[in-house]
Order: sequence, then C-alpha cells, then structure tokens
Amino acid sequence: MRDSVGIGMLGTGFIGDFHTRGLRHVPVARPVACFGRDAERREAFARTHGYARAFDSIDAVCADPEVDLVVVSLPNQLHVEAVQAAARHGKGVMCTKPLGRSGAEAAAALAAVTEAGVWHGYMENVVFGVEMVRMREIIVAGGVGLPVTFRAREAHSGPHAPHFWDRETAGGGALLDMASHGIEAARYLFGKDVAVREAFAWGDTLVHRDRTTAEDNAVMIMRFEDGRAATMDVSWSSKGGLEGRFEVAGSGGRLISDMSSTVLRAFIEQPAGYMGEKADAETGWLFPVPDETYAHGHDAMMGHMVEAFRTGVEPRETFHDGLAVNLILDAAYRSLTSGRWETVARPDEVGT
Repeated sequence: MRDSVGIGMLGTGFIGDFHTRGLRHVPVARPVACFGRDAERREAFARTHGYARAFDSIDAVCADPEVDLVVVSLPNQLHVEAVQAAARHGKGVMCTKPLGRSGAEAAAALAAVTEAGVWHGYMENVVFGVEMVRMREIIVAGGVGLPVTFRAREAHSGPHAPHFWDRETAGGGALLDMASHGIEAARYLFGKDVAVREAFAWGDTLVHRDRTTAEDNAVMIMRFEDGRAATMDVSWSSKGGLEGRFEVAGSGGRLISDMSSTVLRAFIEQPAGYMGEKADAETGWLFPVPDETYAHGHDAMMGHMVEAFRTGVEPRETFHDGLAVNLILDAAYRSLTSGRWETVARPDEVGT
C-alpha cells in the first residue's frame, strides 16, 4: 500500500481542470507532471494546480519516475494512444469517458492494460454523483420495487472545444458525447449483471450544420436482456445551461435526479465570472452552481479512484465498463443508418 500517489495529468483543458480540482480533497494525491499541447496553457495549468513539471509529450509524463497513476483527460482521438503509453511504462491509468471512439478502440485500450497487468479505472463521473449513489441504494433496498424503465435527458448548447465538432476526429456527435453518461448510469442503477442486448436510435444535424456533420440531436433506446429499457435524449442545441436529468420508474415507485439544478438564483447586471457549465449568458437571471466539481461527481470519483489504486483494489468503474458503453453506442450508431434495432456485440466479439 502506498503512502501517496504521484499523479500524471494528460490534458490541461476543460475536463483536465475538472479532474484536477476533483483531487483537492484527496490528501494522498500528489500532482507530479502534466501534459498539454499548448505550451503557455500547460505552464499556467501546472502553476495553478501545483504540478511540478509540465511536459510537451504524453510519453514524457508516463515515463516520469515519480508518476504512479496517469489520468487521461484528453480529446477522444488520443485516448488509446495515452492508455497504451501508460501501460508501456507500467503505470496505473484512468481514462475519461468515452474510453474509445468505438468498441474496437475501447477493446484496444483494455487489451493494453490487461497485457501489461496494470491497474485501470474508467472515469464516468455521473455514477459517482451523490444523488445517483443514493438512487442506487434505494433501488437495492427495494424502495421502488423492480426498476422497469430509465430515462436520461442530457443537453447543452454545444461543445466548448473545436475538436468535438469534427465527426471523424471525435468519433461521433451528441450521442457519443452525452449518451455515454446515461448508458452507464442505467447499467449502474439496473445492475451490471443484466446485459444490454439491443439498441435503437435516431439522430440528425438539426441546428449546427455550419459547424459539423455529426448529429447534434439524438434519441436512443437500449434494451436489457430481460426486456427492460433505458432511453437517452441528448442535444447540442439546448440553450440556458447544462441539463442532466435522470429518472427511474419502478414497479413500486420512481426516482428523479437533476444534477444540473440549483436552488441558487442570481440577477446579474455585470459579468461576475464563471457561473456553470454551458451557462450561455453572463447577465440577467442566472443559476450559479455553488460547487460544480462536487455536484457532478468529480470529487467522489477522483477520491474513489485514487484510494482504490493506492490500496490495490479494483475500482467501481473499470475499462470493462468503458468497453460495454462503447459497444452499446456502436449498436446505436448502426441503428442510425439502418433504422432498426441493432444487436449489441459481446466483448469477446471485438478481440478482448
């Protein structure tokens, strides 16, 4: 068991900042090195968050002898490369969602850590949110009977970074970007022992045709092997801030969580800084999120992951979960083209 964990942060952008702030209440986490493509930005990131060294390559962070655990907070197209680099250097690695742009990429990431025998964690923050965890506890206790259906509404006005808008680079649009959260939330709440067998989806580019050829709005349904279903409704064209609503209807009750809601309201005449993710406005009536890192589950996720690594135990979310999500998304994307239900591939069908 380690006394402390040296952190190597890959990515100094929006999500890298969230993940680093998620370490603020983890005293055993020791910021060691970070990587970012932009020199000025990565140096500023290192100064702000206390990283001892800022490198200009992924491999340099992974090779740093003081780095124990590599955190992949990079754009989708770099996930597999980063995981492979960490595994090659024998480092534990955790990767943000989605694990890959496809099931094949997720399988490659899983193969890399499996063959190297290194610890791995899948960073899906939604299932670590305090409300989501409580929902699971109530379900396990039988409070709502048998969970029958699940519904997620996740939306905002569009991604903050250019790489998201490029369909080939990102691997998809709103479906890949946002439904990945709802898919894993449904698996977590219904129980991962029940496999997802089929997916059906619709998606189109309705608003942002000048920026992307990817779907900016989509709806998908995934069906578990016992017939129960989960629906994900996602959008990149919803104004007024981030939406994140999750509902479970059971045979004896229902549960509703809205991770983006806040009782705090403010009427602002002069801009006063960051109010919340995708707020879309700086003045007028706004709904500031008091502690977004906590509200979105990043604090709990990072604390759980670092402690699991430190003590050498398997975390709640691993690359196996990331692969499961990608395989469900693959089926949904096939359905976008075929217009019919598509079978979800099994992990052993993609070479794992």
